[in-house]
Amino acid sequence: MALLCKIELSQTDGITVTVFNKDAKITQTMVFNGTSMVHTCKGESDTSTITQTCDTITVKCKNFNVDAETINCKSSKNTDHKAEGTFTVNSTQKATFKTSADMEITASTDLKMNSTDFTSKGTSTAKVTSLTTTINGDTKTSVTSAKLELSGTANVDMKGAIVKVAADATMNVEGGAMTTVKGAMTNIQGSLVKIG
Repeated sequence: MALLCKIELSQTDGITVTVFNKDAKITQTMVFNGTSMVHTCKGESDTSTITQTCDTITVKCKNFNVDAETINCKSSKNTDHKAEGTFTVNSTQKATFKTSADMEITASTDLKMNSTDFTSKGTSTAKVTSLTTTINGDTKTSVTSAKLELSGTANVDMKGAIVKVAADATMNVEGGAMTTVKGAMTNIQGSLVKIG
């Protein structure tokens, strides 16, 4: 493979270094014009460029690959990542996302989180709000608190093959208008039962 190499020097245009690969139809150029440095690799169908100025480095290419043992990226101001296709983050070990301020995760359609064990904790307040909210445990669902309040602005329904409500001390069942206790067989027990 024979390469054709050319170096051009100009007091107005700067320095241009060109390498021609006639067999592979690839042209490589480096241009230093006093304000920017442009590295270009042009083939039959694709072209990649690296442009460097005093304050900016721009890379344009079809595929951009970084392979390193450790990668550290830091910005003193903003960092923006965009993908017009699929955006994927993979880690074979622990992955951590942390911010010293607020964090927002938004999906235009579905937002799914899957794991073997899932823990969500708010040191002050935790809220889940939607038009319809479903909490499902295939085996068991437990809700525990020092004080537990269940309320509905319209109706509250509790259903099950067996429903048990127990209080270690005092239980009050009250209806502001009418209270109905009904069953095929109704059993009311106590060492002292007062009705009326």
